[in-house]
Amino acid sequence: MTTALTFTPQLVFVGSIPLDFILFALTLLGIALFHKYTLQVALTGLAVTLAYKIGTTGFKTGAGLAGFAVHLSHEWVMLANLFALLMGFTLLSKHFEDSRVPDVLPKILPDDWKGGFVLLVMVFILSSFLDNIAAALIGGSMAHAVFRGKVHIGYLAAIVAASNAGGSGSVVGDTTTTMMWIAGVAPADVFHAYVAAAVALVVCGIPAALQQQKYSPIYKVGKRHVQVDYVRVAVVVFILATAVVVNIVSNLKFAHLTDHIPFLGLAVWIAILLCVPVRRPDWSLMPGAFRGTIFLLSLVLTASMMPVDQLPTASLLSALGLGFVSAVFDNIPLTELALKQGGYDWGFLAYAVGFGGSMLWFGSSAGVALSNNFPEAKSAWLWIKHGWHVAVAYVVGFAVMAAVLGWQPTSQLKSKATPTTPTSIVATPRK
Repeated sequence: MTTALTFTPQLVFVGSIPLDFILFALTLLGIALFHKYTLQVALTGLAVTLAYKIGTTGFKTGAGLAGFAVHLSHEWVMLANLFALLMGFTLLSKHFEDSRVPDVLPKILPDDWKGGFVLLVMVFILSSFLDNIAAALIGGSMAHAVFRGKVHIGYLAAIVAASNAGGSGSVVGDTTTTMMWIAGVAPADVFHAYVAAAVALVVCGIPAALQQQKYSPIYKVGKRHVQVDYVRVAVVVFILATAVVVNIVSNLKFAHLTDHIPFLGLAVWIAILLCVPVRRPDWSLMPGAFRGTIFLLSLVLTASMMPVDQLPTASLLSALGLGFVSAVFDNIPLTELALKQGGYDWGFLAYAVGFGGSMLWFGSSAGVALSNNFPEAKSAWLWIKHGWHVAVAYVVGFAVMAAVLGWQPTSQLKSKATPTTPTSIVATPRK
């Protein structure tokens, strides 16, 4: 995924901290304080960081504009896939909502707090074989229906956490685990992340369900004579199935091209456009989705320019710390660095970088996508205040996995020979 780099950026330090990190931290602080102007803050932070890197330090890929051009050539496929998925799955979520399937759910969910918890379990399961963005958006659509449009911020945080936890134990459940798989990590070396993920789901899911039940109880009587639009259901299935097939085929047969062609994003949009004659998407959602997508891409691109040259020595504590780092830094370069470094227990790493981003609304693409539909969630302070159980769940899940399984690092990666097809599906960029 990367080429050999010889240029050494000329870093400027404030004390012992590179100025790059301070600029990024100020950007994140601005987002937390001025949540009504998150896009403007993110773009300003990107512009300042870019000007500083071009004019002063340079990039690992070279100095000035030429260095940035090479850097962008390494990042553009990931950014293009992320852009296409965030935009496309907004339409997918609306298709699902308009299918009337969410209107049927009140008839099958328990009519107390346990209904909210079961819904989170459904999101977890969906994300184990679907994209975590799609799972979060579908979960948001279901929550909007069964809670009559009033969804608590703590519950929104739990939806994001459930979606990120669901893909953490599958080598194709998230971009980071797919990266591990391609690099030679066996599917069995990641699967045990579900030990921590399942515990985390319970730890954050129950308090979130109780929060939601107190805020707006589940709609106890399902709408009668609901006519499900099975054509829209088929559209949703077709779009997701296309993403699944293309993801598997591209990684198995065209892995050498995945750094050059955004297969997944193209597949989703081709499927969406093919379905237009039978069910037209709600194109009016695109302006709002575009703003949220540009916001996330700004953070991802800024994070990609940070001088994260090396990680602490691989250990249980360093893996735990990467989960908190993943809440603000792009987890893709973190995972790439960990793969180069080696010596990790890959299940611990998968859970850490997968679940960690749930602790802030902009920490994962699932959180950004869901917040586009629930703008009240775009407050770092409110997310932390009401979604406190997500951070607690992360630590508890990690501790339980450590106590039950112990730290079992893999000394070296296995052969990069064509991997066997795993049972759970779809990798998407989270952040």
